[in-house]
Amino acid sequence: MAQVLRDDAPPVHDLIGIGFGPSNVAMAIALSEHAAHTGGQEPVTAHFFEQQPDFGWHRGMLIDDATMQVSFLKDLVTLRNPASEFSFLCYLRSKDRLIDFINHKNLFPLRVEFHDYFEWAAAKVDDMVSYGHEVVSVVPVTDGGTVEYLDVTVRSGAGLTVHRARNLVIGTGLRPLMPDGVERGARVWHTSDLLRRIGELDGTSPARFIVVGAGQSAAENVAHLHRRFPRAEVCAVFSRYGYSPADDSGFANRIFDPGAVDDYFAAPESVKARLMAYHGNTNYSVVDIDLIDDLYRRMYQEKVLGTERLRFLNVSRVTDVEETPGGVRATVKSLVTGEETPLEADVVVFATGYRPADPLGLLGEVAGRCPRDDGGRVRVERDYRVTTDPALRCGIYLQGGTEHTHGITTSLLSNTAIRVGEILDSLLERRAKSTASEDRAVHTVLARDETERPRVRAVDHRG
Repeated sequence: MAQVLRDDAPPVHDLIGIGFGPSNVAMAIALSEHAAHTGGQEPVTAHFFEQQPDFGWHRGMLIDDATMQVSFLKDLVTLRNPASEFSFLCYLRSKDRLIDFINHKNLFPLRVEFHDYFEWAAAKVDDMVSYGHEVVSVVPVTDGGTVEYLDVTVRSGAGLTVHRARNLVIGTGLRPLMPDGVERGARVWHTSDLLRRIGELDGTSPARFIVVGAGQSAAENVAHLHRRFPRAEVCAVFSRYGYSPADDSGFANRIFDPGAVDDYFAAPESVKARLMAYHGNTNYSVVDIDLIDDLYRRMYQEKVLGTERLRFLNVSRVTDVEETPGGVRATVKSLVTGEETPLEADVVVFATGYRPADPLGLLGEVAGRCPRDDGGRVRVERDYRVTTDPALRCGIYLQGGTEHTHGITTSLLSNTAIRVGEILDSLLERRAKSTASEDRAVHTVLARDETERPRVRAVDHRG
């Protein structure tokens, strides 16, 4: 239920952020740099709330030899501000590894190293975030029928607190996606569980793993399990003949450019669909060619030596999974013949991707003020602000969940630095317009009062 503006209102933040993953860390950095650049003359008061107890980004996939699929120059700041002290290069200097990294001649750091960079950057703006705080609801605050603020209720432990904002930025990330009818369990994992659950197998002698999926995460899981458990068989199941290589050529990579966001946003729906079809192989269900070559080399070597542990069950899919007291029973069906093969395994890992969280899931009745398109998708402006009815004056910005409007980079790091700069510019522009409008209103009232003030008639004292 909407709240009515009262005199005993809590302090108002210009911006409250929900979630503190890389995107909202970048947002906090942009706000910090704006404050430093303006000398505190145009402060944007902001605070972020993160449900996790500390910063974490895909911790379950920080395999020791896995590398980033994006250049280190597409860090949290460089494309927006190449001179930023929050850059990956400044991180390397602080760790005394800058020269070593340069000598490495590689654009793609280890994923565990980039995660450490994110933690380093997040720590530099930790005065703007409350970890271990879960946003549970958002309620509109009205004044004369207009929604002027949003009250954000946050849970920490058993306590609830309310924080008021003029704007929200939602960066709640992605959710693991499992096939219909399959639930995660002790022996049925999503790839995001890998490193957290794999330690439970230490000291045991697993005989077989099944990995389902054809993308980068699936291939990395196969390679890691094959290396870590040298006595176990690892079965990769996918509906293709083999892994498809990612297209990271210079021309194809233009789909990740900031200018491509403008093109995509302006394009008709039919063109957007074609662009996604043309360039989906830059990101979706594809694997780095070096990893493909490595897995093929391992498979061939084992065939030569007669020690086959790496099996590829291609043109197939898993049709049934059942946990048993000692493991998992899976059924693999050939898409060519229809033949079904039962497989006993210690663990089945589903590398079946992620889905975006409902961007408006926390907004309650506020979501009803956000119109959707014919496909039920949230309408979003070019500045990443959700389209709302005119009575809602607050800005609701999305960091994620905008692939249908802004293209393939929505859930990727490629444009993060640019995106947060655009959101900040939007906040400042809208605030300036609001201030100018209020000034004009005050001027109009004062002028009207002056016009309507009763005039005192002069009295003639002459006789």
